[in-house]
Amino acid sequence: MNSTSLLTAVRLLFSSSIGLKHTRSLYLALLVIGAVPTAGVDSFIAGADFSHLAFFEQRGIVYREEGQSRDAMAILTNSGLTCVRLRLFTSSAAQAQANPYNAINNLDYTLPLAQRVKSAGLQFMLDFHYSDTWADPGKQTKPAAWTNLSFSDLKNQLRVYNSNCISTFKSAGAMPDYVQVGNEIIGGLLWPDGRVGGAYDTPAQWSRLGQLLTNAIAGIRDAAGAEMPRIIIHIDRGGDWGGTQWFFDHLLRQEVPFDLIGQSYYPFWHGSLESLGTCLTNTAQRYDQPVLIAETAFPWTNSASIHGLPATPEGQVQFTAALARIVRGLPGRKGVGVFWWGTEYQRLAGTSLAGFDQRSFFDFEGNVLPVAKAFGEMVAPVRLSVQPTEASTLSISWPLSASAHSLVTTTTLPPTVWLTVTNPVQTSGNINRTVIPIGTASNQFYRLESR
Repeated sequence: MNSTSLLTAVRLLFSSSIGLKHTRSLYLALLVIGAVPTAGVDSFIAGADFSHLAFFEQRGIVYREEGQSRDAMAILTNSGLTCVRLRLFTSSAAQAQANPYNAINNLDYTLPLAQRVKSAGLQFMLDFHYSDTWADPGKQTKPAAWTNLSFSDLKNQLRVYNSNCISTFKSAGAMPDYVQVGNEIIGGLLWPDGRVGGAYDTPAQWSRLGQLLTNAIAGIRDAAGAEMPRIIIHIDRGGDWGGTQWFFDHLLRQEVPFDLIGQSYYPFWHGSLESLGTCLTNTAQRYDQPVLIAETAFPWTNSASIHGLPATPEGQVQFTAALARIVRGLPGRKGVGVFWWGTEYQRLAGTSLAGFDQRSFFDFEGNVLPVAKAFGEMVAPVRLSVQPTEASTLSISWPLSASAHSLVTTTTLPPTVWLTVTNPVQTSGNINRTVIPIGTASNQFYRLESR
């Protein structure tokens, strides 16, 4: 082996750092083993909503990796993702049969899908909608079977329903790791009982919403016991700090016991990446709670550029890198994950998919797109890769999991001072990279440092 390209990996015992020492004839890479831990959870979450996977499979849709048909769950694990999100409707078997796309996600459908998630070695996030069909900011329609319940009975029904659902998942070996109590509930849930905002922005309505959520969480705790999942409150204001503050300032007065704040952020609906960064930063600072993006997506085709990013497979990767920088860089390491929505979507004749077949992880032939590997890189071990070039420079690269870190350098160990490397950093594919000249100092060390 040529000594000028020799790379050796060792664990640094003196700090959580990554360094490089060079001489005229030898490059020695010192690599950190493992990733920087994130506050509030065991590790950063790279997640995909796969709620319609079985729906597509039942209609002949195939998923491919390297040109070969593969199980879609295996494609996620091979790409490095860590968690799958599945929504849950209250729909009956008759409703699901009559309108599969809009009502199929009931317990009978979701349970075997959750078992597949766990069998694939992935974590599982359960997304309660508390409706027979989609619940979102524009509609939170009460289940038909619950329509005539009094508010007292509705609270009890919500607790019993959650307890029964969680017990079913637990007994089947598919206990959720995370649970959303409601989906995009900026306007509350189970309308009109738990509605807030507009004419419903009253102390009485906020109290009702708080009681409903508290009972929902109590039902989860009843069944979960010692396996209590982390509870998420999810709204759709990723680029709207004012709306976020309005909602959580009111909700926290109700003393609802939850663990994480979830946001939806779609750049074609919710504003710029700068607005996202402002909103999530302010959220982390004001509420001191872990924050995640529970839903996002970006087109790989058939769209104009969005906030300067092209609607191409590479544009999806660039968008993912931008999300990694923002969420990984939140104050106090409060950013804990990102979930892509419509990950499994492909074109399906006769079914309106609202364009999400052009924003998924798969192209029109079912081939997995580069964005999947980019998502996996958000949770890759944090390490520097170093390559000398013919131009007497060093090419230094690191994964998206360290996108919020700064590259710093020193000439002595232990260091007297670490200086920030100011050379431009470019994101290409799934990595961050910078090129620096080889200095005249006999020793030069580099590491990644949290900002």
